[in-house]
Amino acid sequence: MAQGQGQPILVLPEGTNRILGRDAQRNNILAGKVLAETVRTTLGPKGMDKMLVDGLGDIVVTNDGVTILKEMDIEHPAAKMLVEVAKTQEDEVGGDGTTTAVIIAGELLKKSESLLDMDIHPTIIAMGYRQAAEKAQEILEDICIDDVGKDTLVKVAMTAMTGKGTEKARKPLAKLVVDAVQQVAEDGEVETDHIKIEKKEGATVDESALVQGVIIDKERVHPGMPKNLTDAKIALINSPIEVKETEMDAEISITDPTQMQAFIEQEETMVKDMVAKIASSGADVLFAQKGIDDLAQHYLAKEGIMAVRRVKKSDIEKLAKATGATVVSNIDDLAAEDLGSAGEVTEKKISGEDMIFVEKCKEAKAVTLLVRGSTKHIVDEIQRAVEDAIGVVAATVEDGKVVAGGGAPEIEMAKKLKDYADSISGREQLAVTAFAESLEVVPKTLAENAGLDSIDSLVDLRASHESSPYMGLDVFDGKVTDMKEAGVIEPKRVKKQAIQSASEAAEMILRIDDVIASVGGGAPDMDGMDPAAMGGMLL
Repeated sequence: MAQGQGQPILVLPEGTNRILGRDAQRNNILAGKVLAETVRTTLGPKGMDKMLVDGLGDIVVTNDGVTILKEMDIEHPAAKMLVEVAKTQEDEVGGDGTTTAVIIAGELLKKSESLLDMDIHPTIIAMGYRQAAEKAQEILEDICIDDVGKDTLVKVAMTAMTGKGTEKARKPLAKLVVDAVQQVAEDGEVETDHIKIEKKEGATVDESALVQGVIIDKERVHPGMPKNLTDAKIALINSPIEVKETEMDAEISITDPTQMQAFIEQEETMVKDMVAKIASSGADVLFAQKGIDDLAQHYLAKEGIMAVRRVKKSDIEKLAKATGATVVSNIDDLAAEDLGSAGEVTEKKISGEDMIFVEKCKEAKAVTLLVRGSTKHIVDEIQRAVEDAIGVVAATVEDGKVVAGGGAPEIEMAKKLKDYADSISGREQLAVTAFAESLEVVPKTLAENAGLDSIDSLVDLRASHESSPYMGLDVFDGKVTDMKEAGVIEPKRVKKQAIQSASEAAEMILRIDDVIASVGGGAPDMDGMDPAAMGGMLL
């Protein structure tokens, strides 16, 4: 509101919530810190799980950072920006490193608070953070390992799955994931969408399997159809197998019962011709994206063709990749060369539900991981772990570069960044040092979550890095170990993306000095609120 000749002028609508200057920065930093603290206890092999219950009473039990943040009902706008950090990490790397990215961003904001108290301008802090992030990427490049064979890929997958409910079966699962990724890799690139994950409870984790083909969660449309076919010829059709309705409104006038009979017979003949064309192409398995009417089902069964209807478009695309079939829009155009092939097509009952297994495909460029678990919540968490593993193995295959795990790269980057800070003049030096200290939150949190003394662990790690950049924290025995030798390995892309997105989010939040929220805009007045109360508001 402004005064003009005694008359108030309303610039913003009544009820608008506005927080200015230092208060805005303090509230935004507090929001970031609280969110980072929420997911911090889930980091590492000994991280704890969160139970999230939505408004409908559905329960999710997980320690996957991005899943926790997606399921939480977050209200504060600055906290939502940190959720974007986790989502970006998931999109770029396939899910791993989401917790790391968020806790680094939270720590950067926490360190910036003490710098702001020293009257250092937010722009200078943001500039220092940017310089430090660029230097950290250079250090990361220097310490990465280029040896990426199959053994390394298995270690990468096992590292991603450690502590995620897959403990006892992580080695066989890791091998399945690596086989799946290598199967669908083409020209050094991996399209992870071509790896389908089908989950079914009612069995142990080690009963999970890799199918060289596609599993369709459907059943045959007619019980008279064959249930098991070998050397199958597969047709993929994305149009309905039924009598087509006219495209314009039309009325058919029937004056005689014989005309009615002729009309019905004509419809039957049309359906029969469609089935005859499918049969004449040589197909003995049919996957239709749309419907198959009852009459067509009858004729297909008589021809000995196994048919499945209303198959998802994504599954049709995977079937095309796996079997080499061409998706046909018009049945009249279906020819023998459009058909795909599979060694075996079988309807099997898994956990009480019928599923179609299209397997033993030669040179399949789409595969399916059948993930098993004893209960729904367990199988859901195993699926999330497998998705993370697929993401990291795909990133490793594409980049060909890995780094040691267990907090080793963060300690090495922190050490080198502190040396780099000494070469910088001006107040940015303090921001670079703060960035270096923020990176140490990763090994510090790993130690805390394992019940170790975080200060002793950090001191030991710093000392060990005088001799090797691969020394990290083995949380199982509490000792500093060569992570390269121990096989705890992560893709370089996970660390690169985590640092980049955490740094950019912290810089963006720091530069905000005015929060203007319209009525219902989602910015609660948190001035003077303690972190515990704010945590309750965020959750």
